[in-house]
Amino acid sequence: MTAPVIPREQALRNFRRVLDAARDRRDRDRAAGRLDPATEQLLRRLEREQHEQATPRPIAA
Repeated sequence: MTAPVIPREQALRNFRRVLDAARDRRDRDRAAGRLDPATEQLLRRLEREQHEQATPRPIAA
């Protein structure tokens, strides 16, 4: 019962390729206005949260 094993690097490359393709489709649909309004709202909230996390906040003295 031996099955072919996919090397970790190849599996990660495959995963990244599929994820990038899905993101490209999402971005094209979004740019064309084909997303459901609830989905668009969710994406905007997630983007806002990511931006807030990436923005360094000043340390109170």
